[in-house]
Amino acid sequence: MCIGIPGQICEIGPGNSALIEVSGAKRDVDLTLVGTHDENGHSRVGQWVLVHVGFAMSVIDEQEARETLEALHNMYEVEPDVGVLLYPEDHR
Repeated sequence: MCIGIPGQICEIGPGNSALIEVSGAKRDVDLTLVGTHDENGHSRVGQWVLVHVGFAMSVIDEQEARETLEALHNMYEVEPDVGVLLYPEDHR
């Protein structure tokens, strides 16, 4: 099964790298597939992306991101392995 995790872009680094936040954990991701700027030339900082294996696969709206995170948190209650995707190591 492939699963994408929503994260909010905190900062954009060199090239196509970015730092996102997922449930309080900061992670490095690659923005090559979505770009560092939107179609209007605005930075993607603050936008939400769906991340899979370190790549931002698509830009999503905040409501969709929050609903997906809520579903994943609920899944964590019955399947703790999901915690690897959601939480920093010291939270699990």
